[in-house]
Amino acid sequence: MGGAIAPSPHKGRGRKGKKSPRRKKAAPRAANGQPVSTGGTPRAKQAAKGQGSASSVNPQTVNTAPQVERTDFRHNWFERTAYAALDLGTNNCRLLIAKAGGDDFTVVDAFSRVVRLGEGLTTTGKMSDEAMDRAVEALSVCAEKLKKRNVVLARSVATEACRQALNGVEFIERVKRETGIHLDIISPKEEARLAVMGCHALLETGEGPAMIFDIGGGSTELVLVSTDGVVPEILDWISVPWGVVSLTESERRAEETPESLAAVYDAMRGKVAASFTDFAARLPKDGGDFRLLGTSGTVTTLASVYLKLPSYDRRAVDGLHLPTTAMREISRELASRTIKGRAEFPTIGNERADLVVAGCAILEAIFDIWPGERLGVADRGIREGILRALMASDAKRRNRRN
Repeated sequence: MGGAIAPSPHKGRGRKGKKSPRRKKAAPRAANGQPVSTGGTPRAKQAAKGQGSASSVNPQTVNTAPQVERTDFRHNWFERTAYAALDLGTNNCRLLIAKAGGDDFTVVDAFSRVVRLGEGLTTTGKMSDEAMDRAVEALSVCAEKLKKRNVVLARSVATEACRQALNGVEFIERVKRETGIHLDIISPKEEARLAVMGCHALLETGEGPAMIFDIGGGSTELVLVSTDGVVPEILDWISVPWGVVSLTESERRAEETPESLAAVYDAMRGKVAASFTDFAARLPKDGGDFRLLGTSGTVTTLASVYLKLPSYDRRAVDGLHLPTTAMREISRELASRTIKGRAEFPTIGNERADLVVAGCAILEAIFDIWPGERLGVADRGIREGILRALMASDAKRRNRRN
């Protein structure tokens, strides 16, 4: 589904073109199809009795040992396999490479760069040459990392900018031609689903449904989930075409007087609120604990401001839960400042100073329709959702083959 799949290490183990002149007699099999040892016990049962340890196997059932060793080898090979998830958004290009480890995974390499692919898209309907050049340059770095890490299975996705742009298809073809990466333009629904898969583990326990949201560069996804089961069930969702880039470009003004800054912020909040109207009307009036979990650069940036970090620290931010009132105060403080004033915060800087206010406006609009007292912050999302799906699918495939 958009990701390049390297040849399986088991490829080529099938029948060769030339038949062997003699064939050994096939090993006897039990009624369930399992290979049978010389003692008549299925190998699978013997492996279970030995619990994978060669020293615990009955010496008379020597045929069991190779099967156990092969199973262990395949299991170890699976844990050594590298998987990759690449998310090309409207504002950022992010790559995550990981290896499976039990019920979770271990990150072995990562890459993130602000590319502003959607810059100018709101005005022209197209991605500019400069923006596409920046994205291709970043994707070239990703391609080198994929090769270096010997990634076996990967999925690379593109979101709102490529969905909207008139030259989106041409850009995807250029990326494939110049970097070898196959980008899959995913739907807003798929984007929301992957975000939930990637971060739902950070939801606080509580009564009633929870709201998970992703404020992107060109769109924002809100997902109402039930947490009654092991895996959250999506009850309702919406995607609106307002992200930090698209909303900023819709309200650009040259002057930065206090009156102008206030007017811009009010206009931004009004646009987002209007786009939430139908979804808000469908939300339950009694939301229980009104739990909130956000995954995006906006919430992680504001959380780092709340913590007064001298530089961004994922370990301090990911999984943090803080008061929504504090987030509102920070949002309004940033909205009242000029671009230069916002850049004074070390975790905002010049790179995010012009876009952060739009994120604040979207965040407050979310608080308005889902008034939770606390906000969970996730520095994880689509890429982690992709990785979990890839690993689960690959493990299932290997179990069928074994």
